[in-house]
Amino acid sequence: MTIQIVDSHTHLDFPDFEHELDAVVARATEAGVTRMVTICTKLVHEPRVRALADRFDSVFYAAGTHPMSAASEPLASVEALVALAAHPKFVGIGETGLDYHYTADSAAIQQESLRIHIEAARQTGLPLIIHARDADDDMARILTEEHRAGAYGCVMHCFTSGADLAAVALDLGFYLSVSGIAAFPKSTALRDIFASAPVDRILVETDAPYLAPPPHRGRRNEPAYTAHTARAVAPVWDLSYAEFARQTSENFDRLFTKAAQYEAQG
Repeated sequence: MTIQIVDSHTHLDFPDFEHELDAVVARATEAGVTRMVTICTKLVHEPRVRALADRFDSVFYAAGTHPMSAASEPLASVEALVALAAHPKFVGIGETGLDYHYTADSAAIQQESLRIHIEAARQTGLPLIIHARDADDDMARILTEEHRAGAYGCVMHCFTSGADLAAVALDLGFYLSVSGIAAFPKSTALRDIFASAPVDRILVETDAPYLAPPPHRGRRNEPAYTAHTARAVAPVWDLSYAEFARQTSENFDRLFTKAAQYEAQG
């Protein structure tokens, strides 16, 4: 029997998959990826992302404004994000966050957008999906300030930040998500950060079409490759692939409770 695993973060609406979505989802299922969350990064695209969740039984979705688009897209409102949560397969808020690598000039609007998404996560009870790059100090500060103001769940998606931000996130009860980057041979320092995290706070993702793990590095990523990343990083916690797949699936259900409840009802 094929071992089952969850791809907690992918982008199935991107043009890379436009003409072969059925095949991509079929390959994921064949690889044991029986559930995946496709992420909307601009709210104007929410209808087409929602349509994918409606089309495929194994696909759930989340929506928000990506920090790199915070200055060029209309500012999201708490009310609009909360309204999206009425859909039975809408399971998370984001991705949102801070990215100072290319877009540090929009730091202020990114921070405002992030706080709006956090409030929506509070009100809906859905997990926040965070993108963080070159903004560790501000990210740690805002996440901590907001958590003191009212608790919320959160996953640090495609975690590649420093050990200090990892520690803050874990102390707040958040989850860290492993992407194909952690499977790269030279990612020893990143794997060491993950090794310091309890395995019951770890998710796994592709961030497809980006960041394909070996043996597909440098080519288009897709949800089926979740299994390659998981096999590569399972030894970080002295687990077999089967054990790691089961643990991360349980973690996903604990954080993404709406997806778990949908599965149970289905």
